[in-house]
Amino acid sequence: MTRAEYAHRTPGQLAALLIDASTEAIGAAGGHSGGVYLRSGTPGLLRLAVLAGLPGPLFRPWWRLHVDRPFPVADSYRLGVQVVLPNATETMRRYPQFAAGLPFQFGSLYVPIGCGSTTFGVLTVLRPSTADAAELLHHRDRMVRLAEDLGTALRRLEDGGRSLVAWDAEPVCVRPPGTRPPAGRAGGFAWDPVTDVVTVDERLPALLGVPVDAFATSVEALADAVAPAETQRVLAALRETAAGRPPPLPLYVRAEDGALRLVELWSPYAAPAPPGTPSGAHPVRGFVVDPGPGAAADAAADLLPEGVLCLDRLGLVLYANPRAGQLLHRSRTRLLGRPLWEGVPWLNQPAFEDRLRGALLSPDPVRFHVARPGTDGGQGEGPSYEGAWLEVCVYPGPSVLTCTFRPANRVADAAADLTQSAAASSGVPSMAPLYRPIVLAIALTEAVTARQVAAVVMRELLPAFGGRRLAIYLLQDRHLYLAWENGFPKGFLAPFEGVGMDAHLPGVETLTSGRPIFFDSMEQLAAAYPGIALDADEGARAFLPLIASGRPVGSCILGFDGSRSFSTEERTVLTALAGLIAHAMEKAKRYESEAALARGLQQALLPRRLSAHPQVETAGRYLPGTQGMEVGGDWYDVVEAGDGLALVIGDVQGHGVQAAATMGQLRSAVRAFALGDRPPDEVMSGTNHLLIDLDPGQFASCCYIRLDPASGLARAARAGHLPPLLRHPDGHTEVLDLPGGVVLGVDPHAQYPVAELRIEPGALLALYTDGLVERPGVDIDEGITALRVALAKVGSPAVRPGRRPLAGIADRLTATARHSADRPDDIALLLATRRAAHGNQQ
Repeated sequence: MTRAEYAHRTPGQLAALLIDASTEAIGAAGGHSGGVYLRSGTPGLLRLAVLAGLPGPLFRPWWRLHVDRPFPVADSYRLGVQVVLPNATETMRRYPQFAAGLPFQFGSLYVPIGCGSTTFGVLTVLRPSTADAAELLHHRDRMVRLAEDLGTALRRLEDGGRSLVAWDAEPVCVRPPGTRPPAGRAGGFAWDPVTDVVTVDERLPALLGVPVDAFATSVEALADAVAPAETQRVLAALRETAAGRPPPLPLYVRAEDGALRLVELWSPYAAPAPPGTPSGAHPVRGFVVDPGPGAAADAAADLLPEGVLCLDRLGLVLYANPRAGQLLHRSRTRLLGRPLWEGVPWLNQPAFEDRLRGALLSPDPVRFHVARPGTDGGQGEGPSYEGAWLEVCVYPGPSVLTCTFRPANRVADAAADLTQSAAASSGVPSMAPLYRPIVLAIALTEAVTARQVAAVVMRELLPAFGGRRLAIYLLQDRHLYLAWENGFPKGFLAPFEGVGMDAHLPGVETLTSGRPIFFDSMEQLAAAYPGIALDADEGARAFLPLIASGRPVGSCILGFDGSRSFSTEERTVLTALAGLIAHAMEKAKRYESEAALARGLQQALLPRRLSAHPQVETAGRYLPGTQGMEVGGDWYDVVEAGDGLALVIGDVQGHGVQAAATMGQLRSAVRAFALGDRPPDEVMSGTNHLLIDLDPGQFASCCYIRLDPASGLARAARAGHLPPLLRHPDGHTEVLDLPGGVVLGVDPHAQYPVAELRIEPGALLALYTDGLVERPGVDIDEGITALRVALAKVGSPAVRPGRRPLAGIADRLTATARHSADRPDDIALLLATRRAAHGNQQ
């Protein structure tokens, strides 16, 4: 059965399709890990749905990804392209933010998952690095076929379920096929919870030493055969798996003779059942492993004088010798069968996590040091620690990582050796202490407004530290005003708006003192500031001063869901990040002030009032671009021309004060020619010569239409401008492909032919600039077609007494652009319609 047929027959089993595609892609691309990013219910947000071959908690900062970020996954999804990154050098060149967060030696491939015009997500594989992208092209081609197959399956899944295929949960973490089952004798089984039928392969009875018919009665018989002394534990795990909640780790159980056995369970669907599915109805599969000869190796490692741990690629502790338990202050029973960060919580240090990510993603051994907690901190059982530091070595393998631990005799040795050991083992010093400031700094260079700065902080900073709340206050006239907030209860921050610098509040005192203030819990905060309003959350808080070049800018508040302590490294990094945020906010404040002045200049150059005529209604709209602070050169105008009206629209190439000044000169020239009722071709030729004589180093497009309101006759000339649109009274809309000449300011001998057309009463003429119809990566003809369709839908501009319908039509045609925070170019729109009889003027 093909994957598409499978999806059609079993709608709702989304995770199974994604797991299948991920594991197949790893094999197809020669990788060691991979996964699927899928669109979410939140517009513009991708979520990691499946992660194969890597431990999810170590990669939490990459679980959510905005489609506009400069990351390979985002580009692949947004642009619909395949991205091939053969090595770390190429990754750094093309995606510095991504490379700064994962500065390791690995290659990667990204292929969009789509069907028709719909893109569902991205299939990605991480693999060993290669010198040249050409070596990965055949791997990419195999991934493309898998992604196409998955896209077809997801389309049929969506159509069959009549609901959007999206992912809004945490990722499902699975082992690649190559690591299942582990080495040793193994036997498999399957259980159907609906019929309670158990089937086994021919190896399981021999492994367990029981006859085949011993499994046929029920799942209880299976559990009793696998682990007579732990039947209830095995049964509970089987039933949880049938309910769609398989244990993430193998079960360690004992046979009657005390021999170790591993039991791994999973469901083909690996996710909660869709609505309407009976509870506990997932089929269950599993295998039982006898470590066999590996036990001899374990016995030998038990005698080593240094601690030894073996981890699978999901971070599960498969083996720990007695010395490891002693050095880590954990008994072996508390280590085996658990993820390392659960078994040894104090190893959740940024340095350790970064080095472990490096061992998982690159082939070189990693050597570093970690600081242990105090000996009397209630960390558990076992002898006293030997010193404050441990030297750790991690040796990566295809399916298992081996970690060794030994005491570092002196703190000075450990600290001095930290950078040298990393460089000696991997060839490249780790960027763990630096990558968060680097990623944030790179992202902040692209933010120019206070809102964009706050969005970058929310996107980059909070996930890295597990934060959920953010508030940024800016200083103005010795008072703090809220510039951005996210995650706080509605109205909670209102009492703090506009507080003075003498207020006894942590957000104020962190700025006046210039020192960050950290609270591990809300109890600490309440004790330090009695009477302060507290929200319902009991989490930690960090108050950071925003100071740029010695000047106070504001305060930043970070909130966390639960109580937590802040390590020395975290406090140092957060303080450094606050400085970056402060400089970015200072730059944003200057930008917004200068932008306001620039916009004022541009508005002054645009017409305050359009010339009117009893038989013609006009409406104009101008929207400035939002990228960068420079003004543009778009303009429109309506000018009296004898007994008619001249309709004009133009666009000066480039942005900035020069473009705006050129626009003002051209508008004045066109008005002067129009007031003299010169023919359209002479208006264009005269303006062209003027621009060439001025020699501003710029050129401009323009469309000039002289309309006779009484007869509806229009004579038009174009200079490199986009064609007008005409909506006829019956609703039919067409593009007026008028002949024209080159843009103004290029050729002094240019000719501008005149075309004639007739505007019927009730017809609607639309002149526009390219900012309204042009989008990156999309053919401009598609944008013109979309505007034509929108014009056809706006309805007739027929006038009733006391109404000005053309203004409403102009608003509707520019509504999408007006509400967009990301307009790369200026937009000008001019509409005109003839009245059948005298009516109200605009």
